[in-house]
Amino acid sequence: MSILGFKDRTGAKGLRVIRAADFSVSNGANLGDPVADATEMMLDDIYQLTPGTRLWRLALDPVEGLSHLSIAKGSQLGTIGAEVHLDCCVTLMAPSGAIVEALVLVEIEPANSLISATYLLPLADLRPKTDYALVNVDTETARARFAGLACVSFTRGTRITMATGEQRRIEDIAVGDRVLTRDNGIQLVRWVGQQTTRATGAFAPIVIAKGALNNANELRLSPNQRLFVYQREDRLHAGQAEVMARAELLVNGDTVTRGQGGFVEYYQILFDAHEFIFAEGIATESLTVDNTTSPALPQDVRKKLGLGRAAVNRPSPVDLTEGMLDSAIAADVLRRASSL
Repeated sequence: MSILGFKDRTGAKGLRVIRAADFSVSNGANLGDPVADATEMMLDDIYQLTPGTRLWRLALDPVEGLSHLSIAKGSQLGTIGAEVHLDCCVTLMAPSGAIVEALVLVEIEPANSLISATYLLPLADLRPKTDYALVNVDTETARARFAGLACVSFTRGTRITMATGEQRRIEDIAVGDRVLTRDNGIQLVRWVGQQTTRATGAFAPIVIAKGALNNANELRLSPNQRLFVYQREDRLHAGQAEVMARAELLVNGDTVTRGQGGFVEYYQILFDAHEFIFAEGIATESLTVDNTTSPALPQDVRKKLGLGRAAVNRPSPVDLTEGMLDSAIAADVLRRASSL
């Protein structure tokens, strides 16, 4: 089971989540109860995932100036406009000793401010008929963990096109360096972040083989990161030439795969505004800052946000979604659509 972040066609951030009722206590003090908020859970309770559990799309909009999110149009769960809060990060242990972290999100009933629904967002795979012991409940790190998931990232070694045309590795780029952007020419780097995490579940990178999208070399990037494609022919019937597709939608098991296992070193790059830069020759998005990603930034960087150039005022490319793409052929269609 892979549960990954994405942006849907409306621009809302979305998640693949499990309903609370599908992950419940099979042994322990809260026997029979579904996963709940931090105040209700008991350490050492054993949870199991119900066989046949499906993933649901929870579409969320950040609320400007506030710490919570709201349920957006296109969500398969919840009431549109209702508040959603990151309640806690739980740590679960399987009998094998494997550790799985998961975020608990709660939806608030507008009329009385009580919890109306609870959702679980695992940060690694959960399997049915497996006992998961609750070993920790942390209310302090949930936002930071969510921010790490929401940040678009390149892996170590990714070559970025600089203002001079030089192809520089992402780990060698520093604040103040000049990078070529697709829409706004040369822009200065304002921040470069780095994190090392296990390459599993929602954090496993997407690996795009050399040439799969006319890229000069293999490209590894975070699953929810979007790539820009200019269609010379509208093979996707999107109604316009400019489209975007998040990397996870292109996985076909051949030229585009998931790099599961071990650890991955991710780098985030920030400009004054959201940009598309060239990574291994492919136009790929930079970090977008909002109240979901800002906890991943150092305090001094957060204080400077909003002081830079405004985003370019231009029509947005069509954001391709699952219903518009057949993952088995998506990469090939996009490659041919963008070729001369």
